[in-house]
Order: sequence, then C-alpha cells, then structure tokens
Amino acid sequence: MGNKIQLIDRIRLAFAVSVAKSVTFGVRSLRLGAASVLPGSLARRIEPRLLQLLTQQVKNGVILIAGTNGKTTTSLLLCSILERKGYRVAHNSTGANLENGLMTALLESTNLVGTLNVDYAILEVDENILPKILAPIQPKIILCLNLFRDQLDRYGEVDTISKRWTKVISTLPSQTVVIPNADDPTLSYLGQQLPQKVLFFGLNEPENYLDEIPHAVDSIFCPSCGHSLDYKGVYLSHLGDFHCPKCGFSRSQPVLDSREFPQILVGLYNKYNTLAAASAAIELGVDEATILDTINNFQAAFGRAEELEINGKRVRILLSKNPVGTNETIRVVTQSLDKTTLLVLNDRTPDGTDVSWIWDVDTEKLVERGGTLVVSGDRLYDMALRLRYSEKTPQTHFNLIVEEDLRQAIAIALEHTPDNETLHILPTYSAMLEVREVLTGRKIL
Repeated sequence: MGNKIQLIDRIRLAFAVSVAKSVTFGVRSLRLGAASVLPGSLARRIEPRLLQLLTQQVKNGVILIAGTNGKTTTSLLLCSILERKGYRVAHNSTGANLENGLMTALLESTNLVGTLNVDYAILEVDENILPKILAPIQPKIILCLNLFRDQLDRYGEVDTISKRWTKVISTLPSQTVVIPNADDPTLSYLGQQLPQKVLFFGLNEPENYLDEIPHAVDSIFCPSCGHSLDYKGVYLSHLGDFHCPKCGFSRSQPVLDSREFPQILVGLYNKYNTLAAASAAIELGVDEATILDTINNFQAAFGRAEELEINGKRVRILLSKNPVGTNETIRVVTQSLDKTTLLVLNDRTPDGTDVSWIWDVDTEKLVERGGTLVVSGDRLYDMALRLRYSEKTPQTHFNLIVEEDLRQAIAIALEHTPDNETLHILPTYSAMLEVREVLTGRKIL
C-alpha cells in the first residue's frame, strides 16, 4: 500500500481534486446538500483512474463492506473502533456506496494536490458494483454481510450476484482476507470456494431462533447441489444453522463466539453487524477491550435505528427497503409497547422502482397488534392496500391514516404518539432522507 504516483498522474489528480473540492465548497455553502456524490463524478471525468490512484495511497489497506443490509451500520462501527485506536480513516459515512460516492469520500480526506494521508479506508459498497471495483482497489479485507432480494429491477436474484462475487474475488491476491456470514448459505458456500484466507462470522444462539421460516425467505436450497437445506433453526430470513442432507454442504464455523459480544442498537440483525465489524477489527490486531468499549458507546448512523427527540417526543427511524429488512424492523416495533408507526414507501431509483416486495413483508404482525398506522410516500396507496389485506379477521382493529403530504403525515404521527412512547418511522431509502430533512431541517445528500 501507499504506492508512489507518477508525475503525470499526480498533475491530473491534483486538477481533479481541486475541481472536486471547489464543487463541494459551493454545494455546501449554498446549502444544496452534503455533496456526497457530485464531486466524485466530476473528478472521475478528469481522471478516470481516480479510484485506483486514491486507494493505492492508503497506508494499511482498504476494507470493503458489501451486502444487502447492514453496510452503513457495520462500516460506521468498524470505523469507530479503528479511530478509537488512533488510526486515521477515510469512510463514506453518508452511505453513498456507488463508484462516485466512494471517490467523493476519499477526496474528502485528500489535501489540495491529491495526497491521501490515511491509515485505512473503510468503504461500504453496493453489492452490484463490488465485482467492478475489486481490481482497481485491491482491498485488504472484504466483509460479506448477507445477500437478500433487493431491487430486483436492478440486481436480479441473489445467486446471480454471488456467482459474480465468487468469480472476481477468487482472482484477488492470496493475502486478501474475506470475511463472509457463516449463517447465509450463499455466502458460506462462497467462502468455502475461495483460495484466499477466509474467516466466518455468525450467531450461535439457538434461543433466538424464529418459530418458523419467514415468508420472505430467499435461499433455502443448497448452493452446491440445489437440494433443500435442513435447518436446525433460523435467525432471520434464510440465515441460520443449516446443512444439506444430499451433498453434505453445511454451515461454516464462525471465528468468534457471538455470546461473548454485546450488540449495537436494537434488532437481532444488528448483532450480525456487530460480529462482522468485530471479526474485521480483531483480524487487524485491535484488542477486544477497545472493541467492546466501542460497541457499548456506539451511536447509530442516520436512519439506521437512529433516535431523535422532536417536540419533546422520541422518534426512532428504521430504514426498511426490502422484505427481510422490513420484517426485522417490524419485529423491533412489535416487541415494543409503542403503538404508533409511520410507514413511508417511495419507488425512486435509490429505493428500486418495483414495490411488489411489500407483499412479501409480514405486515400482518404489525396490523394484529393494533394501534395507529400512518402511511405516506410516493406509493402510499400500495402500502395502505397491503395493510388492509393484512387484516386476518373482521375483528382486527387498527387505525389506518393515509396522508399524501409527508410533513403532515409526520405531524399526525407525532400527534398520535403519547409522551411516554416512541414513534417508529419505517421509510425506504429516499423516504428516509426526506423524513430526516423534515425532522432535522437539513438534507443528507
């Protein structure tokens, strides 16, 4: 790492950096957003090899974090752990995880001539672009969190993505460390096929098994032979303890005992995020005491179990952008005593234009508990219809409020939330940004 850059590259890089920093200053000065994508896009036009030129300057290596759910939270936790040890870290903290977002995050840490003086770069990466950026970045560690159905209009099914991952990761140098989720059959199998050093993370807490496999399950067939997998139990979706009775493929053994680590935030899914970050930190030589202290003092990333106080009332934002993630946020809501929930469904490019996934969500559990459900967003009537179809009996009673104006919907939801309860907001990605803009008075992007 930390390779020297040729003079001509240095000149082009310096010019690209100056343009990017000027654009960043202008966008932020005019309060047009956080400038988390545009600067990288413009700089890349000037220097197409920008990503490679920047990442090769990182002293100790680049850590990529990929998967459908949990990238932002996991990357923030790992970043916090390393910074607590005194390391300088470049990190795409806003969650902009496409190529332009990655470059913008790295540009933030450069000086005016394009010198990047950091120890590590932690970059969360959209699962669809991971294969494309591996060659120029040459990462030190790749964390593979999970693979679920997400935005089928953009990505396709999970086995298509995993095959692309396996093909490209296997070509990386032998010193690359890959850390997949042992409880995800697709990723467990991926790890077993790789020539690099592979460390697995996962849960060994059978008391947290679900009573049954959820409806929104993606991968219960053996990735090796196609036979149905046998499960001792599942933790969420298809994540659990499994084996194939036909070919013998089975869950890989995690390197850490999950019982020895507390979890960040709420929801069992965040235990996976905790273990992923802890596994990477230990591989980087961080002591367990620092890891545990960081976990115990962790603050949520925006929109990911983030808690705010608005008009004297507590608000918790739980990003809900696909069937598995939404089922888990619903589990968090139904385990609480709070009875007011705001669901905001958009169908813009960051969300995925196909919203048929809401019919795979177990909204029946939300409806059964009663209370007030407020619905808003671009596709509010789709969500309202889904909730109405979730009434199992005529006796099911819940208060459904449909409000097109998001600001008004938030006001109504707050009004229905007692002072001693928490308003849970379940938005898709673009909706989450809008919700936060209303609640905090500023944009994220």
